Amino acid sequence: MAHARIGSLATILFLTVFHAALQKGATQYAVVSQNLVTDNVSVVEGEQATISCRVKNNDDSVIQLLNPNRQTIYFRDVRPLKDVRFQLVNFSENELRVSLSNVSLSDEGRYVCQLYTDPPQEAYADLTVLVPPSNPIIESRDEVLNEGNETELTCSALSSKPAASIRWKKGNKELPGKPMVELTYDRMYTVTSRLTFTVSKEDDGVPVVCIVDHPAVKDFQAQRHLEVQYKPEVKIVVGYPQGLTREGENLELTCQTKGKPQPQRVKWVKVDDDVPSHAVITGGELYIENLNKSYNGTYRCVATNAVGESYDDYILYVYDAPTTTPIPTTTTTTTTTTTAMPTTSLPLPESHPDTTPSTEPAAHDSRAGEGAPRTVDHAVIGGVVAVVVFAMLCLLIVLGRYFARHKGTYFTHEAKGADDAADADTAIINAEGGHSNSDEKKEYYI
Repeated sequence: MAHARIGSLATILFLTVFHAALQKGATQYAVVSQNLVTDNVSVVEGEQATISCRVKNNDDSVIQLLNPNRQTIYFRDVRPLKDVRFQLVNFSENELRVSLSNVSLSDEGRYVCQLYTDPPQEAYADLTVLVPPSNPIIESRDEVLNEGNETELTCSALSSKPAASIRWKKGNKELPGKPMVELTYDRMYTVTSRLTFTVSKEDDGVPVVCIVDHPAVKDFQAQRHLEVQYKPEVKIVVGYPQGLTREGENLELTCQTKGKPQPQRVKWVKVDDDVPSHAVITGGELYIENLNKSYNGTYRCVATNAVGESYDDYILYVYDAPTTTPIPTTTTTTTTTTTAMPTTSLPLPESHPDTTPSTEPAAHDSRAGEGAPRTVDHAVIGGVVAVVVFAMLCLLIVLGRYFARHKGTYFTHEAKGADDAADADTAIINAEGGHSNSDEKKEYYI
C-alpha cells in the first residue's frame, strides 16, 4: 500500500517538473507550430464545446491540452484537472480531442495544444462563448395611433454577446431604425433601436416586426399589429329616383359611413340654406316628398368620430314634370320637306361652389341622372317643330309675292295675219278684221 502511494506521488512530481520545464522552454523559444494543428471554437452558453489537437507526421511525441490559465487539462489520456466537465473524446498518436460541457462565459479564452518536441510546439484554439439576447420587446410611445400623426416604436435586445443587430419591417417594406448599443458591467451588450414614421389609414392592422440578428439565434423577432384610428369615410347613395329628378317626385338618399371608431354622429345639412321643413331624416337617410324647384341646391352628409369629421355632397336639380302633349305634324299635297332637328341642350342652373376637400369624393349631381338614360321632353320637341313649319309657310308666301312682282312676256291678237306683209300699209290692210274690228280686240294676261 505504501509503495503504491509513493509511486503515485513520484508520478505526480515527475509530471509537475516536466510541465514546468515545458513551460520554460515554450517561453524561451517562440517557434510557430509546424506539425500541430487546432481550430477556433464558438459555442452558445450552456452548450458543449469540443477542442481538437491534431498532429501531422507525429514521431511519438507527447500531446497535452492547457486551459487559458495554462493549467493542464489532459496529459495524453490522463486528466490532472479536477473539472469533470472536461471529458476525453479521442486519444491517439495523431489527435487529442476533449469536450467541455455546460460552457459558461468564464470558460472563454485561449486554449493551448502542446507537443513535446525539442523545442516544444504550441497551437492555440480561441474559445468564444456566445450569449443570445433575451426575447425582444416592442414598446410604443403612443397608446392611441391617429391617422396623420407621427409615432415612435422601440425594440430592445438585452444582455447578449456579442452585440445584436436590429432590423424593422412594416408589412413587406423594410424601414431604417436608429440603433443604440450599451455595454453593461458584466460584459454584456444591450441594443435598442427606435423607429419613427407617420401613421396613415392604410397602416391599420399592418404588422410591424422587429428582427434581431445574432450568431447564437435564428429567426428571433417580435411583432406588433398597428391599431390606427382614422376619420370617417362618407358616401351618398341615391335610392330614388334612378333617372332625372322631376317636380312632384320623391327623393331618397342614404349616407353610408365607415371609420375607426365608428362615427358617433351623422347629420344632413343643405349648403347655404335650410333643409326643407317636411324632409324626413332618419339616421343616415334623407327623404323628401313632392319635389319642386325651390329644393334645388347641395345636400351634405357630415359624419364625425373621435379623430375628425368628413362629408360627401349631393347636388339636387329638379326638372319640369313630364308632359304627354303629342308632337304636331304638318303635311302638304305639293311638297314634302324633311328638316334635320337641331340638337338642343337643357339649361343648367348655376351650382353652388363645391367646398369639398380634394380628399373627399366628387359630389353627386341629380342633373346627370345618376347614370340613367336621358328622357326626351316632348313639349320642347313640339315647339321646335311648330317653329320650323311656321318658317316654311312664311318662306312660301315670300316666294309667291316675289314671282307676282316679276311678270313674264305677254302677247295680243292685234294685226294677226300681217306677218307676211311686204310693208306696214299692206300689213294693216291684211290684218284680221282691219280697223273695223278694233272694238273686238282682246288682251290676255299671263
